Amino acid sequence: MQKKYILGATTAAVVVIGVAAFFACKVNAQKNEGVAARVNGEVITVEEIRKGYADNPQIAAQVPFNEFYEKAVDVFVNGKLLYQAATKANIQDTPQYKEELKTASEDLARKVYLEKTVEEKVSPAAVEKFYQDEYVSKFESKKEMGAKHILLDNEKTAKEVIEKLAKGGDFDKLAKEYTKDKTVDLGYFTEDLMVPEFTKAASSLKVGEYTKQPVKTQFGYHVIKLTDIRDSKPLPLADLEPQIKNILSQQVVAETFDSLHKESKIEKFDLNGKPIAEPAKAK
Repeated sequence: MQKKYILGATTAAVVVIGVAAFFACKVNAQKNEGVAARVNGEVITVEEIRKGYADNPQIAAQVPFNEFYEKAVDVFVNGKLLYQAATKANIQDTPQYKEELKTASEDLARKVYLEKTVEEKVSPAAVEKFYQDEYVSKFESKKEMGAKHILLDNEKTAKEVIEKLAKGGDFDKLAKEYTKDKTVDLGYFTEDLMVPEFTKAASSLKVGEYTKQPVKTQFGYHVIKLTDIRDSKPLPLADLEPQIKNILSQQVVAETFDSLHKESKIEKFDLNGKPIAEPAKAK
């Protein structure tokens, strides 16, 4: 049942992609990977369909290409039929077509210009500079604790676990048997990331020690084992690169508009045709 649902959603998406592909792309028979179809003598190539698939990773993640292809051939054929019919009807000469083409052309020009500007300015060097100047140089190291815990519903069971630990029981084995939280190893965290009761208990331990009394929090009763203490270090650039690129891209777009406004003469008018005064800029 699940598979049928996915295919239904995918079919709708394929229709949109297929029709859009015909209006956005020309047939390039020079790079033919094979003929997918001929429509009144015009060729649709396998490569066109493969490109539509590759350009939509959200579909590629759900459906293998062979399955996509079977549905896409009909969609591409229908798209070609519509385009041929539109051309035969001289749709390109109608006022509506020309107006919408002008709008689409302007939208595409704006999009490509901004993308090109961002691509040029958000370079690897710019990303590295931001990482060093705005993150690494300002990074403040904090104490991090590494811990494991066994989470239980009641104090009685928590004390039972502690008794078994006192008799030499293995923490990980007991966790597997008792805990209601599948995440036993909590990794590293700073004091501010945990609820106060948990942080206070973990901070009182030495590395390798476990709490001798259950620690009650809003989540239940914990038996905590401190596994390590270390000073936090800056995250590697690879972990932060998407965020940095997003920040820099927003800055570039803002700077681009600011520059265009400064370089241009702009006149604005109200509904009565009277000039709208620009607000005074702060000095």
